[in-house]
Amino acid sequence: MAGTGTSPEAVPLYDLRLQPEDVRAVMEVLESGWLALGPRTDEFEAAFASHLGVGHAVAVSSCTAALHLAYLAAGVGPGDEVIVPSLTFAATAAAVIYCGATPIFADILGPHDFGLDPADVERRIAPRTRAVCAVHFAGYPAAVDRLRALCDARGLALIEDAAHAPSADLGGRKLGTWGRAGAFSFFSNKILSCGEGGLLATDDAHVAALARSLRSHGMTSGTSRRQTRETDSYDVVGLGFNYRLDEPRSALLLSRLARLEPEIERRRELTRAYRDKLAGLPHVLVPYDDAGVGRSSCYVMPIVVSDDGRRDAVRRRLRDEHGIQTSILYPAAHEFTAYRDRFGEQRLPHTERVARTEITIPLFAHLDEATQDRVVGALGEVLA
Repeated sequence: MAGTGTSPEAVPLYDLRLQPEDVRAVMEVLESGWLALGPRTDEFEAAFASHLGVGHAVAVSSCTAALHLAYLAAGVGPGDEVIVPSLTFAATAAAVIYCGATPIFADILGPHDFGLDPADVERRIAPRTRAVCAVHFAGYPAAVDRLRALCDARGLALIEDAAHAPSADLGGRKLGTWGRAGAFSFFSNKILSCGEGGLLATDDAHVAALARSLRSHGMTSGTSRRQTRETDSYDVVGLGFNYRLDEPRSALLLSRLARLEPEIERRRELTRAYRDKLAGLPHVLVPYDDAGVGRSSCYVMPIVVSDDGRRDAVRRRLRDEHGIQTSILYPAAHEFTAYRDRFGEQRLPHTERVARTEITIPLFAHLDEATQDRVVGALGEVLA
């Protein structure tokens, strides 16, 4: 939540509200006594695959797990390289290291578009490059059309980190379906959330089969198949992981999926309103453009302050004087100690500028106009 501030009521960055039908859906599972991976998860996978228009959806324990499995399915292993953005959550790069490979950080297009720069990606392709991972920041499409063409021409796998983009699209095609596989997040602050959870989406039956096997220790059958007497034993055919999603979370996701589209449409309305209200505010740049809002899931509302060095003071004053919670999405991953120690210093000028000047302001589906005005007004006062 936001700081104690002088305002009568704090404004949170994100506010999750479950509905009675969500609670009932989870209670039904708890009362059934079947809590591990089972029929609710199967049902959610089918529903989400249909929502995306993709052949296969494999529910897993987190988006990080989905990325790890996507990289493995792309053949990423020791000695390989995967080109990733630095303006992303650390998991995008960490999952490459889980495979024994090296993440190669590429720059973004700039403060107007936080997506990977295809030209910079192309410059970084080397003999050991195995894949490229595009992140759809805030639910706005990265240039996956151009990146897909580049990867196809070079024999590389395109992976999509679609953690922010459960219903966004580019040219009418859902994000997360452009590459070999797409990874989605259902973490507690995401648009479609269940606390902890993720999903791998793909049209490749081999990728889906491998993900299903590896998410459950490489076993040829799970508890549900043995419970229903389809089989009474199992083999282990690979070095797998415990990446399963459980039934209560799947039930919650199924219930909330029915409201996903109207909630995203409301986020788009709020984002357009923010853009209008922020348009006349000095010292503020709002990335992306008005046309892009209709394609985005509008997961978060990022802004960029015009000069480096004042961002942290702005955030403190918003919290302490106005009770408004903000965040940073994201610090530059290539500057984290763990990556700098492993891979040395690197310069990514656009990424570094945004990482030092970006502020994420409150956005959630039940945000009202008065609260938006309060946030924008506080920004104007603090930045003046």
